[in-house]
Amino acid sequence: MTGSTGSTGSAGWVLGVLLGLALAPVASAQSIDVSAHVAASQWSEFEGTDAGVGARVAWRAVPLVGLEADVTWYPSGFSEEPAFSGRRVEGLFGVSVGPIVGRLRPFARLAAGFLQWSDAPAPFPCILIYPPPINCLMASGHTLAAADIGGGVAVDVGARTFVRVDAGARLLRYPGPAVRFEPREIMDAQYWGSALRVTVGAGVRF
Repeated sequence: MTGSTGSTGSAGWVLGVLLGLALAPVASAQSIDVSAHVAASQWSEFEGTDAGVGARVAWRAVPLVGLEADVTWYPSGFSEEPAFSGRRVEGLFGVSVGPIVGRLRPFARLAAGFLQWSDAPAPFPCILIYPPPINCLMASGHTLAAADIGGGVAVDVGARTFVRVDAGARLLRYPGPAVRFEPREIMDAQYWGSALRVTVGAGVRF
């Protein structure tokens, strides 16, 4: 009995050591990136570039894949006068995939979330037609489904610091029915439009 118990205990100890050695590289590879960024976003339906500031948190259990969440605040009115929105808040949650090559990590990125905007900061004139122009629908405030498809590169500039650049197509699901401007056509229901979104930021890795 004693020998059997001792063998079982030894086997368990060896198994525990082997498991610990197997998990050690995974644990050491884990990292959390915390960063701030500036954003320049375009809209498929309107001219002009929307400028904002934001923050991002990314967790990588393995070097190749990261789970990410970022929030961006666009504080100024948009778009051309009169503005149909006083400010906007964007939240995107997704995944990045890319290898570490020296000090670089090129990656592809896929995210989904929302874009919420406030109503117009001043009375917004609209013509009485149906369906209304898309900016008239948006002047009352709304929350759009959003997605982001693109990529970028992160560059280590210190032992724990990095800079990161992202670029991609931001997709927004606009309300409807509405008359869109580019191209000018009547949309019978909600519809998707895409335009360029770029962020440039810096952060710390833990």
